[in-house]
Amino acid sequence: MEDFTQHKAQLIMALRGQGILSATVLSALENIPRELFVPESLHQHAYENASLPIALDQTISQPYVVARMTEALELTGRERVLEIGTGSGYQAAILTLLCRRVYTLERLKPLLVTAENKLRSLRISNISFRLGDGSLGWPEAAPFDRIILTCGCHKIPDKLLNQLKIGGIMVAPEGLGKNQQLVVVKRQEAGFERKHLMAVTFVPLIEGKQDE
Repeated sequence: MEDFTQHKAQLIMALRGQGILSATVLSALENIPRELFVPESLHQHAYENASLPIALDQTISQPYVVARMTEALELTGRERVLEIGTGSGYQAAILTLLCRRVYTLERLKPLLVTAENKLRSLRISNISFRLGDGSLGWPEAAPFDRIILTCGCHKIPDKLLNQLKIGGIMVAPEGLGKNQQLVVVKRQEAGFERKHLMAVTFVPLIEGKQDE
């Protein structure tokens, strides 16, 4: 079995150099084996600070983007978090180490099944999986302390915004194509406060019936 210890240490140092300061976020990235979530043919690239292709024309996000989005959620360990777009399962795995429970939604069944198997193999149990249209959220488990979208949308769906608790935080890529901005939305009594973090590129959120 290949030893990724040195590659992992180099990645953590690179993330610190890029301004990721949260010790708990860096620890989570150190403890989740990213190689498990990429195709075997790409294992040697698992700890490069780059996005990589996975099945069904989807991607696993660049570690810096995962770290930045996770840091922006300001997790304390007590939160219930909704993730839209399970994908490889890597972001969900990171979140499970930092919050009370993760609810993750994916519209592509093969990805969901694979991700669930991988997280079970890591003995992660504080997570619920669902096949469905991410734009609808998970109404019966709402409201959530945090919501994270790992797919781009022209505009964050109102149904997702309304599933965020007062005082809650959402992190999402808004815009399409090369014009996406990572947005942090905080819900206050009086409405939603928004700020832009950085430019990003994510696969699009596809609304409608899930693919089997």
